[in-house]
Amino acid sequence: MLIAKPGLDGHDRGARLVASILRDAGHEVIYTGIRNTPAQIARAARDEDVDLVGLSVLAGGHLGLLERVVHELELLGVDIPVVIGGVIPNSDVALLVERGAAAVYPSSTPIAMIVPAIQNLLESRQGEATRDSHALY
Repeated sequence: MLIAKPGLDGHDRGARLVASILRDAGHEVIYTGIRNTPAQIARAARDEDVDLVGLSVLAGGHLGLLERVVHELELLGVDIPVVIGGVIPNSDVALLVERGAAAVYPSSTPIAMIVPAIQNLLESRQGEATRDSHALY
């Protein structure tokens, strides 16, 4: 999976923590660093052939940044879930899901919940792919 910091936010402690916890749980994680554009994030996701993109946003702009990352992935033909976490008001969670987030993790989300939630998301997606491939026969 790919963990990225879109926009101009320079604070990446949470993103690095989540990346480390996901690695400890056995996932291959690529962290792109700070100040990525949505296009850079989408290209990295495509080039690295990841199964999921995780965005960490602390400086606002989460609605627009998510939309732009989802759009850039669509332009590249990359069909993977995008999750977003960080300083996100509860009132924006439903909007983020409407705009393409597969899951939203506000800063109040316990870290212990993130890994199993992401694993469940990936497993359910793999199950869908298996069902879809069986439907072809």
